[in-house]
Amino acid sequence: MAFDPTTLLNLIFAVIILILGIWVYQAKKIILAIFVAIGFGLFAISHLATLLGASSGEISIIVVRTLAYLVIIYALAREAMKK
Repeated sequence: MAFDPTTLLNLIFAVIILILGIWVYQAKKIILAIFVAIGFGLFAISHLATLLGASSGEISIIVVRTLAYLVIIYALAREAMKK
């Protein structure tokens, strides 16, 4: 298993966005923030798994990343359709 600084950096940023999303939701009750937090939490899980030796092509990693994208897409579409 080779160390990948890009994946580590992605993990760090994903965790920061996760924490900020939770913080904004708790402070302002903005639903979009919690969806973004969930999405980036899923990205953080996939980055951590990759750092621990999982191949980025493994089906489990692909499923987690796909779910992360879908959560964020849903959140943004939901926000865009509000009146």
